[in-house]
Amino acid sequence: MSDTELSLGVSDFVALLNQTLEFAYPNVTITGELANFRVSKNRWVYFDLKDEISTVRFFGTIYQLPGPLEDGMLLAVKGVPRLHQQYGFSVNVLQIRPTGEGSIKKAAALLEKKLEAEGLFDNSRKRSLPYPPHSVGLITSAESAAYRDFIKIMQARWGGVDITLIDVQVQGEAAPQQLVAAVEQFNQMPNPPDVLVMTRGGGSADDLQAFSTEQVTRAVSASRIPTLVAIGHEIDTSLAERAADKRASTPSNAAELLVPDRRAVLDGLHAYRMQMERDISQAFGAIRTANAQTIKFAGKHVEHVINTAVEKWSLQRQLLMAFDPQAALRRGYALVRNAQGVLLRSGHQVTEGDKLDIALADSHVTAIIKEVTIEKE
Repeated sequence: MSDTELSLGVSDFVALLNQTLEFAYPNVTITGELANFRVSKNRWVYFDLKDEISTVRFFGTIYQLPGPLEDGMLLAVKGVPRLHQQYGFSVNVLQIRPTGEGSIKKAAALLEKKLEAEGLFDNSRKRSLPYPPHSVGLITSAESAAYRDFIKIMQARWGGVDITLIDVQVQGEAAPQQLVAAVEQFNQMPNPPDVLVMTRGGGSADDLQAFSTEQVTRAVSASRIPTLVAIGHEIDTSLAERAADKRASTPSNAAELLVPDRRAVLDGLHAYRMQMERDISQAFGAIRTANAQTIKFAGKHVEHVINTAVEKWSLQRQLLMAFDPQAALRRGYALVRNAQGVLLRSGHQVTEGDKLDIALADSHVTAIIKEVTIEKE
């Protein structure tokens, strides 16, 4: 036996190899074609990655899956190399990411089908966005052109909207987790914003892959705050966009959808004011015309009432004059009363010697009855 030969028991060898791997390769990312993918007990995941020459075994859990996977897809898997005491060498999965445009599209298509079956994209779930909002929760990279474009358009069009930014990575391994955490953080605020905007500029399918992951799509769908997702590409629609209450084609378009153009609003208000002034002028003109007609009609009515009253008064005056005792006296009649003031209408009311008062038109005459002659009927 050589002096440099190392003699170990099986368990010691496994432990030594794992220590060496942990020191030299604490984690590695391996890219290859997915093969022999299977799920055990609805929890454990087993699969291989292979190329033209070699095959590597992997082990993980369903919680690490980015979405449904199929054999033949090209994956980049980050994991920890380990030699198991009983099952041999494998890589313990930390993260799985489809890579290559074909695999990314395939993974997105499988996930889209799954989430669509769950109803996450149904229009009946979509909520209307407040217009314009008082506050906006913005999820994007603070260093991105998307952030600058969104802020610029918001301030130019409307202004006065309170915008709170959570700075996140919008691509790469950490992006999905940061995007989900930002949505959850805004939803847990005591005074959450009126609307959430998740945005970034365009890029390759690999760059935009975070916005089609299951965890980000579900976070957008589950948000209690209405959501607007704006990814700056026109060819494909990410799953997060489909799950959002509203989709915008670019960050600038997102700002345009959220707030009106104040210049257009001012122009509209000016036009409305002018129309109101015209309407009020026309209304007052119509009122003046109607009032003039009413006054004219009322004047004629009053004149008619007065003339009718005058005619009635004249007839009543004539009637009163006709029954006026003085008028009768002026025509030669007289009123005869006895000493008690009783008006006499018949000779039977007097006897000889009675004292009578005779009222004429201009005087009173006192007479003594000497004789009463009753004419026969």
